[in-house]
Amino acid sequence: MTTFEDERSDAADPAQPHTPDAGRPAPDEAKLTLAEVLEIFAGSRLPLRITAYDGSTAGPVDAPFGLDLKTPRGTTYLATGMGDLGLARAYVAGDLDIHGVHPGDPYELLKALAESLEFHRPPVKQMARIVRSIGIEHLRPIAPPPQEVPPRWRRIAGGLRHSKSRDAEAIHHHYDVSNTFYEWVLGPSMTYTCACYPHGEASLEEAQENKYRLIFEKLRLQPGDRLLDVGCGWGGMVRYAARRGVRAIGVTLSREQTDWARQAIQDEGLGDLAEVRFSDYRDVAEGSFDAVSSIGLLEHIGVRNYASYFRFLQSRLRPGGMLLNHCITRSDNRTEPSARGFIDRYVFPDGELTGSGRIITEAQDAGLEVLHEENLRPHYALTLRDWCANLVEHWDDAVAEVGLPAAKVWGLYMAGSRLAFETGGIQLHHVLAVKPHEDGRHDLPLRPWWAA
Repeated sequence: MTTFEDERSDAADPAQPHTPDAGRPAPDEAKLTLAEVLEIFAGSRLPLRITAYDGSTAGPVDAPFGLDLKTPRGTTYLATGMGDLGLARAYVAGDLDIHGVHPGDPYELLKALAESLEFHRPPVKQMARIVRSIGIEHLRPIAPPPQEVPPRWRRIAGGLRHSKSRDAEAIHHHYDVSNTFYEWVLGPSMTYTCACYPHGEASLEEAQENKYRLIFEKLRLQPGDRLLDVGCGWGGMVRYAARRGVRAIGVTLSREQTDWARQAIQDEGLGDLAEVRFSDYRDVAEGSFDAVSSIGLLEHIGVRNYASYFRFLQSRLRPGGMLLNHCITRSDNRTEPSARGFIDRYVFPDGELTGSGRIITEAQDAGLEVLHEENLRPHYALTLRDWCANLVEHWDDAVAEVGLPAAKVWGLYMAGSRLAFETGGIQLHHVLAVKPHEDGRHDLPLRPWWAA
């Protein structure tokens, strides 16, 4: 087994008196164990038990959670991956095991790490000692797990960022995993966006139905109206509206979603009112819709494309028509919008987030009048909690369907996202807007007309 232990010679120098410490490096120059290296980077505040393949350990013996670094390849992933990317690579590849939590929901472990660890860069001298200890060979990047997509600068071969072809590839990567897998994770609603919980004890299905109800009411939809749902997923909003007499068209770049949604429309007998197309939203030719809903699409658009996105949606509305934009946001409008690291490579390639202020600005500049905005951040934490519970319940089936590495990615991503929503790092905003008539009228009630 490869270890980081010192390699010492048993030969003695006859010119020097022999002592037990002769020839050994000074204590501050001795090689560090893996556990000692991890302690240095964690600021000696490990909230869990660490074990490593060199036999070293760190952290409380009775800690409820643990990490087990199993291979030299895992060390290379940790040493060469920026931020959370190295940890994700080692975990997904099977070089790092977790203990005390289920891989379908490692939330409690991630929470303990977030609350206790204070990662910092060691001084130059100490960093040099760390490099000597782990070996220079572990600082040479190696091929990542096959589940990882190339970095952004290498995706140019697939088309310019947010071109139609490259967007189609990004959507395919995330949404065409397996409809069966999504059924286990999302539940009967097959809704992969933030739910809206009417009360603390509501089930996931109740909350998703309530979300569609809220959007339907905000858009003031009535029987006979026409709705365009961009980025429609498995057609949840389309079918909800069609059941209430609204003619609804949904578009998605996922072939798997399209097939599933069309079958669901047929099974419910909604074919006269509901349609789901395998299409880019920019290819919708019809206009004069009474309402447009965009539920979880803006994250994939790219911040630089917000202006053209809102102009296009505005052009598809009749005067007096309404738009509801539902999307994940950052907690400020200053942070760089690009996604990086684990999320960009394993979950949402080319995804970008920004603050709600930027979204409102772009909608206004496109000729839409913003009427109302609200933040559903706590609801997304609850949604992710329930998705993780579903994944845990169906873990063996999920692993058989998509493989252990992909199932690990989903557990890690959903649990980490839950923590981010709970702590306010990311949020979920509804922005409701109207396309005014030429004279500025919009014929809407003076106060909000929907039930909270």
